[in-house]
Amino acid sequence: MKTIKLLFILLTAATISGCSGKGINLKSSVSGKAGEVVVVTNKGNWDTEAGAALKSVLAVDYPFLPQKEPAFTLINIPENSFSSIFQKHRNIVILKTGENFTESKMNIQDDIWAAPQTVVNISAPTEAEAAALILEKKDLLFNTLEQAERNRIIRNSIKYEELSLRKLVNKEFGGSPYFPKGYSLKKQADNFLWISYETTYTNQGIFVYSFPYKDSTSLQLENILDGMNEVMEKYVPGMIDNSYMTISNYQMPQMKWMRYKKMDFAEIRGFWEVQNDFMGGPFVAHIFYDKKTNNLLVLEGFVYSPRYDKRNYLRQVESIIYSFSWDNEITKRTEE
Repeated sequence: MKTIKLLFILLTAATISGCSGKGINLKSSVSGKAGEVVVVTNKGNWDTEAGAALKSVLAVDYPFLPQKEPAFTLINIPENSFSSIFQKHRNIVILKTGENFTESKMNIQDDIWAAPQTVVNISAPTEAEAAALILEKKDLLFNTLEQAERNRIIRNSIKYEELSLRKLVNKEFGGSPYFPKGYSLKKQADNFLWISYETTYTNQGIFVYSFPYKDSTSLQLENILDGMNEVMEKYVPGMIDNSYMTISNYQMPQMKWMRYKKMDFAEIRGFWEVQNDFMGGPFVAHIFYDKKTNNLLVLEGFVYSPRYDKRNYLRQVESIIYSFSWDNEITKRTEE
């Protein structure tokens, strides 16, 4: 009897601790598919200005995919249907309008009904004012949900890490991303690693390689692409003779400078193809300047998935390279 009472006390304490936001987190895991956003709003908002504004921000075409796919898949749920089933969804946008709202507001909350969850609340006196707020805050809205998706992938990559790969990349290049279970080393050469996750019909690959930095012109898009093409021609052969991977001229890749976790790097998006063959797909690359070696370090994630949509596959490899950090302190945990 004393044992039962003690167990009851411990469980009660754990419950109180979890509900207070400290200690054990008793919230259930989120539901929903990757890239989905539940939009809770009545039909009057969804089919007019406010809904149109949301669609123009979140359902915009995902960049550099062979076929059109929205950045997010939006699912409209009326307020009176927003039951506990939908409250556990990974991404939720709650849009309300009415005279009871004296001003337009947008606020972001985490883990209200489940974890890891992102909830965006938008309220305004009228539909027009709600639409204006959404367009004004479009970067914040989009980036919040994009980062939420990215963080979930990175969290799983860390939780289910293939530690040997991070050790290898860190040893060769002085830093590494986190690779989840299922990824394996496909090829290792001089200043080049090819790590991939392959199924019967899909291939998600990540190249990690470096080439010399000469001067400031080395960071121009054309020169970076030349360096990338030289490495791929040398180390990434196709399936037939005289074929190799290269950056496609189908659409000129785009580059922008990023700052993420106090690191500056160039991000390049574009398409790859196999010279003298008919394979191709999207890629995203992060290019860092390595002061220690005076090299450009490239992390290049690509997808080959001729039978399926590619947005989620590309977002996965992109998130992995976003988990990169210099001089990783490799944990001492062992693989079971």
